[in-house]
Amino acid sequence: MTVQAAVTSRLLMPGFALAAGVGVAAVVAEPLLRQATGGRLALPVMVLALVIGMALYPLAARPLFAPGLTFAVKKLLRLAIALLGLRIAFGDIIGLGVGTLVLVVGSMALTIASGIWLARRLGLHDGYGALAGAATAVCGASATLATTTVLPNYPAKAADTAFTVVAANAVSTLVMLTYPPLALLLGFDATQTGILLGATIHDMAQVVGAGYAISEPVGNSAVVVKLFRVFLLLPVVLAIGWWFMRQGREAGEASVPVPVFALVFLALVVVNSVLPAVPALAAPYAAVKPWLVTLSNAGLLIAIAALGLGTSVMAILSIGWRHVAVFFGATGVILALVTAGLFVI
Repeated sequence: MTVQAAVTSRLLMPGFALAAGVGVAAVVAEPLLRQATGGRLALPVMVLALVIGMALYPLAARPLFAPGLTFAVKKLLRLAIALLGLRIAFGDIIGLGVGTLVLVVGSMALTIASGIWLARRLGLHDGYGALAGAATAVCGASATLATTTVLPNYPAKAADTAFTVVAANAVSTLVMLTYPPLALLLGFDATQTGILLGATIHDMAQVVGAGYAISEPVGNSAVVVKLFRVFLLLPVVLAIGWWFMRQGREAGEASVPVPVFALVFLALVVVNSVLPAVPALAAPYAAVKPWLVTLSNAGLLIAIAALGLGTSVMAILSIGWRHVAVFFGATGVILALVTAGLFVI
């Protein structure tokens, strides 16, 4: 190990160990909670990890833990999500149908438009509306940071961007807990529930947490739909920049990261679709796959714990009500559109 690698490991270890400890605590607490309540309160392990992490936010806010928690939420999460491709075959993707694709694209476009409209109505800059709309429609914080690169400069741009990142994380965490019961109340089946979660929850981490907390089929559908939204990040950001230029305001140059983890996910979907049908490779693949799935599960649990450790409810409450109203408004729009669409397709 090089000196630089050793230094990096030491920087990452405190935060990573804290997130892993929260994950272990959630695994231990899940059966104890179920037994203590006689089965009346049975929270999934991922939800428990999130809640425990949020409770420990004051501790985790120390700079010592920041590098490791960031690594877990960014790097580890993407690796774990990429490995989810081993659970999905092309048949799962084809099974979503053209109607789902149209529903997702249409709801995304209208959500971004609603964000800009709501911002105008409440006296905020169009730029904040675009940030809130993109974060809600595409992929939370990642979409926020990509969108800000094509917005014109205005006095509150930096503050609006920071707020949107925090709001996307907090609201996404909230809906992760509330949308699964909503889907049950509406009588949706596993595929419909997966589409609802994948098409409406802001960040990938919460989509994974909500989907797989219900069942693997729901999680698989949710991840496929969410990754389709992620792939639309570049055209969405370019379209927002083009719109601002059409309004006569100078937009910045787009800077959108290539979603490498999504490409790896698709590659592994190919592997999972092809190898089981190849006699010489089916047995070795069947032996290795469970280990990789377990690795993915562990990575997801640690990442969800790190997400909770980095979530502050007070940070949301410190911002003006108009910003909150726009963000919740855009969130409500995409939920209403997707829910209505699922009753049609």
